[in-house]
Amino acid sequence: MRPLILALAAIVVAAPALAVDPPPPSASDIQGLQEYRTCLILAKTKADDGWEEALAWQSLGGGEAARHCAAVALIGLGHFEEAGERLEGLAKSSVREDATRAEMFAQAGQAWLMAGNVPRADAAQRAALQLAPGTPDLLLDHAVTLAQVHQYKEVVDEMSDLLRRQPNRIEALTLRGSAYRYLDNLAAAETDLARALELDPGYPDALVERGRLRRIKGDDDGARQDWMLVVKTVPSGTVLEEAQRNLELLDVKK
Repeated sequence: MRPLILALAAIVVAAPALAVDPPPPSASDIQGLQEYRTCLILAKTKADDGWEEALAWQSLGGGEAARHCAAVALIGLGHFEEAGERLEGLAKSSVREDATRAEMFAQAGQAWLMAGNVPRADAAQRAALQLAPGTPDLLLDHAVTLAQVHQYKEVVDEMSDLLRRQPNRIEALTLRGSAYRYLDNLAAAETDLARALELDPGYPDALVERGRLRRIKGDDDGARQDWMLVVKTVPSGTVLEEAQRNLELLDVKK
């Protein structure tokens, strides 16, 4: 599974429902938005500092924005279940625009997935997509979750939706190719993986998946070449472990 993206919340100033131009944001509004963005970035990149910043801001009346920042920091601190609960609660109670609430649900889904709670991740991600239908990053995150519970037909549907919007999204091509393989549609899998590797010849996930496809088709030498390229170019991580495991299985077979 690729590393999940911890997205920053979309910050939008809601315009009043009047038939006149809205007034420009005040200095305090601008300062609040800057604080929100800064805190979220800190929560993502330096979770300890983000947590402390969020607590300090909350004590000064930071409200929902400060609570959101604290919940994001909890993901980086490894408190995935607590982060999921907080982010879901914020998404349900928030009065912000749908795009921001969708990002909160998406972040909750990521937290639940990291906690190993796939049903809660699925529910949170579906809630995000109800608020922001067709959003590419949300579709990709949800498809990763669906693949973990073997819902490959729905993976294909969601990645096809994404690719209509972003035809060159390599992660979507790779994930759909993998789903096609599980559905025994090897021709479609080969087409998607060929396109992904045309866009990025060294994309590790696509190389590992194409190696699997080649082995199924009896091309052990081609599979070995793909997996060896990953071993030579990827320093660490899940995709490296997958390539090494597949090479070991290939050697056992021989």
